[in-house]
Amino acid sequence: MIEVFADVCCPFTHAGLRLLVARRGAASARLPLRLRAWPLELVNGAPLDPDLVAEEIEALRHGAVPDAFAGFDRSRFPATSLPALALAAAAYERGVETGERVSLALRHALFEEGRDVADPEVVAAVAADHGLGAPESRHHHAVRADWQEGRRRGVVGSPHFFAAGSSWFCPVLDIRREDGRMHVATDEGALDALMAAAAGG
Repeated sequence: MIEVFADVCCPFTHAGLRLLVARRGAASARLPLRLRAWPLELVNGAPLDPDLVAEEIEALRHGAVPDAFAGFDRSRFPATSLPALALAAAAYERGVETGERVSLALRHALFEEGRDVADPEVVAAVAADHGLGAPESRHHHAVRADWQEGRRRGVVGSPHFFAAGSSWFCPVLDIRREDGRMHVATDEGALDALMAAAAGG
């Protein structure tokens, strides 16, 4: 299993998970994903800035995932990720496969369909698609418990991966700034290392 602390609204996580899931499928590997909450609005004390997210997405599309973020709409960017993270927690309560499917579906809804995953109707629709009800109070508590657990384990940002006793911050992507512009590329070596470590563990 690969465990990932991440925010639903983090574009680097969406890109990295797309690459990882594609590589997992190509390798026919049985490596379930346990996506846990790392709510950046609590970490940073403020919601994510849609303009900054748009800049990150532009860099990601140019350098790493040109076919991703097709439906991103900054005007519908969520003011909070907490309702979506609570739904993911509810899904993992049902099982790892359901949790992974819902976690990926929420990111797809946001970044590929331009849906506001803080909107209760959107959350309810994603939940219904997977046979779930609305998140309950214990699922919201689980989001904060994940955040505290991530702090204890040394999570430094979204996404932070754990597998086979090792951890990596955003290992699938090579992110840098040059001349004031962000550049992102796929780190194939790190992706292979992560897959190998997880499979061996």
